[in-house]
Amino acid sequence: METPNTVNVRSKCLFPLIRATKNGNVFLHVQGVKNSELLDALFIFTGSVGLTSGGDTPARSSGLFFRDGKKRIDYILVYKKSSPQVEKRCTFEKNLRAEGLMLEKEPSLTNNDIMFVKIHAPWDTLCKYAEQMNIRMPFRKKCYFTDRKSKTLCRQIKSWFPKNPMKLDKEALPDLEETDCYTAPFSRARMHHFTINNRETFFSNSTRSRIVHHVLQRTKYEDGKSKMGINRLLGNSTYEAAFPPHEGGYKSRHPIKTHGAQNHRHLLYERWARWGIWYKYQPLDLIRRYFGEKIGLYFAWLGWYTGMLIPAALVGVFVFLYGLFTMDSSQVSKEICEANTTIMCPMCEETCDPWTLSDSCVYAKVTHLFDNGGTVFFAIFMAIWATVFLEFWKRRRAELTYDWDLIDWEEEEEELRPQFEAKYSGVERVNPISGKPEPFQPFSDKLSRLMVSVSGIFFMISLVLTAVFAVVVFRLIVMEKFASFNWKFVKKNWQFATSGTGVCINFMIIMSLNVVYEKVAYLLTNLEHPRTESEWENSFALKMFLFQFVNLNSSTFYIAFFLGRFAGRPGKYNKLFNRWRLEECHPSGCLIDLCLQMGVIMFFKQIWNNFMELGYPLLQNWWSRRKMKKVGGGQNVDNKAKLPQWDKDWNLQPMNAHGLVDEYLEMVLQFGFTTIFVAAFPLAPLLALLNNIIEIRLDAYKFVTQWRRPMPARATDIGIWHGILEGIGVLAVITNAFVIAITSDYIPRFVYAFKYGPCVDKGNHHEDECLRGYVNSSLSVFDMGEMKNSSQSRYCRYRDYRAPPWSPVPYEFTLQFWHVLAARLAFIIVFEHLVFGIKSFIAYLIPDMPKDLCDRMRREKYLMQEMMYEAELEHLQKERKKNGRRYHHEWP
Repeated sequence: METPNTVNVRSKCLFPLIRATKNGNVFLHVQGVKNSELLDALFIFTGSVGLTSGGDTPARSSGLFFRDGKKRIDYILVYKKSSPQVEKRCTFEKNLRAEGLMLEKEPSLTNNDIMFVKIHAPWDTLCKYAEQMNIRMPFRKKCYFTDRKSKTLCRQIKSWFPKNPMKLDKEALPDLEETDCYTAPFSRARMHHFTINNRETFFSNSTRSRIVHHVLQRTKYEDGKSKMGINRLLGNSTYEAAFPPHEGGYKSRHPIKTHGAQNHRHLLYERWARWGIWYKYQPLDLIRRYFGEKIGLYFAWLGWYTGMLIPAALVGVFVFLYGLFTMDSSQVSKEICEANTTIMCPMCEETCDPWTLSDSCVYAKVTHLFDNGGTVFFAIFMAIWATVFLEFWKRRRAELTYDWDLIDWEEEEEELRPQFEAKYSGVERVNPISGKPEPFQPFSDKLSRLMVSVSGIFFMISLVLTAVFAVVVFRLIVMEKFASFNWKFVKKNWQFATSGTGVCINFMIIMSLNVVYEKVAYLLTNLEHPRTESEWENSFALKMFLFQFVNLNSSTFYIAFFLGRFAGRPGKYNKLFNRWRLEECHPSGCLIDLCLQMGVIMFFKQIWNNFMELGYPLLQNWWSRRKMKKVGGGQNVDNKAKLPQWDKDWNLQPMNAHGLVDEYLEMVLQFGFTTIFVAAFPLAPLLALLNNIIEIRLDAYKFVTQWRRPMPARATDIGIWHGILEGIGVLAVITNAFVIAITSDYIPRFVYAFKYGPCVDKGNHHEDECLRGYVNSSLSVFDMGEMKNSSQSRYCRYRDYRAPPWSPVPYEFTLQFWHVLAARLAFIIVFEHLVFGIKSFIAYLIPDMPKDLCDRMRREKYLMQEMMYEAELEHLQKERKKNGRRYHHEWP
């Protein structure tokens, strides 16, 4: 006798018991179950035991459609069967159906406790919300009116040149028709205006996902104004995840050249995310179509920034090579290396011995690599480069917003955040743009929250400064230890040892504090209750930038502008807590310390960021697959290809909760390192260029293969980051002026060459000849017999411009000191005014929008008005003809 196999399908919304025998008979025992709940039970049952009308269709097996193989999945919700939030989930799903969405449930094949809710938006629902969201849709092909002769001539000239290897083949990318059409806000009343060849493909996958996400954000799960939105349900663990599905797998058994791409995800992987095409331009239109305009603009900006780094890196390499080739012939390095009899004052007063200036020969030569005659030129070049980069990016952005139909998309069209609506639903005012009532945040409430947020920002910045002070104390302690070390190698290179250990400790503090900053910034931003998502993101981004910029650069500012400035002199050193002597600069300058600080932090931070962006998700996904194989329940999940798409996407990592903030923040901080202290480290643009070439493919690989598909979002620019970049450009001019004037030895050498050197009374102004005797001139004399507990009477030298001990006014500043100080201040003023003047002139010369683009926009606006008129006239004439009435060829 056959015993029936029992399949228990458990849902907290209902408790049916479904029995299926081996011969296919089905018995259903349901008590107290509503019709809609019964339908869910049947869906779950058929999905678990595999009952279909004609076997698994390709559409179903791919995991992109409902079981009928016709309804496309637009969004996926994931919840645990064991979750106690049953009532909220049932109410939410009931309200989703009331909004016009269609739902279907499916159990996971990899975890018995996971249930998927597949969401499909029917045509009527898409049209309804597309009209509410003012989504622009195509209605006619664009017509371009250009001079054919010039166009033909240009093509003929271009054909003479070899093919650009950086461009992708046109056959490799699909023809995205919507980028070549006129568009208008969708309207159901004027649906006849739009080009609707196929209802299934009229709204793209990304548009369908945006519409469903809009509904999910505004659907209630309980009675009450604040009880709404998928974000709150994710926060209280009613649902585990919510995401739009990928369009399929990103790999294929067959070559893409012979069999074509399976889907846009596969095409993006082959033509964008693979390492073998690192030198190719990015398929921005395809990126925008799959991930949305916001992510498309990020990769467009990143590619533009990377391309602009090429000339900056080349000039930086030339400056570095100039220093390398002149290192041995430098007069300053020669004098330091040959100063075998020049005795320098001890680094500490008790246990340290005097040392010879020639011991620091290598240190002086390395300093010349970054502190030479090309430093000033490179600083001016990078300040101008930053302006050119931003101005030409404005033009590039204008072209993209036109091609992607974002010109007329304004921030006023952006919806309010559900959290803002819930918080201030009791206070309303009329929107001055739309004229409709909306929730309003009173000024007093906004001010009080802003004050709390600003206080939190200042507290965190003070925490950073405290950490920097701790690193300074550490450097002072280890400086004395290394200077009196028994190991001769360490004792000889105590400056490198001090700087190196200080940089490593500082890097560990930086990375540790970054974790704290993210949580604090998130908390303070939510406390402010921003009105829209863009305002939330801008506020969060500004806080993260301030925290990390201060954290990353505070120690660099200390080395550049404070190290060695307040050390005092032998016999009268300034001490911290009356215990540790303040650090001095090397006789060849402090620039090498600044260079070491920047090089180590920039190098290791880029390695760490790349690991966290790709290595960490890879490890997480590997661990998820490993756990998936251990799941019981009799399911065979060894063959990953048999898993439906929703199961595959669920086992991927979600996109960062902060969106693109972390991606932009990494690049903007790098831009700061590349421009702010570039006078001290001319190789910074080269390191940035190499990192960004890797970064583009890392991000592409991560978005396509390791992350769930993010919700496609719209944007017209890069947001607050453009203002931050402009601020960094201004700060770069100021800091580079101070680095050259104060940190570098360029000004003291210049003053000596033209005021005190051997070329003063001669016409010869060769650099090496004019700097003869500079090192001796920059060192003062101290009588070691004046030191406590010292019986020595011989003299030692130290870096300063002070009178000798036998002078009538011993140890007072000399006239040369005041000349150098005046030259430093004069250089800062002249440099800043000159560079700011050049930057302003260049910004004035480069318009934000190309002239031909302005003409095309005006022409398009004119043609759109005519087309709308003609379309309406044609529609009315057809209606009259259909009704048997006479019609005329004029407007009725």
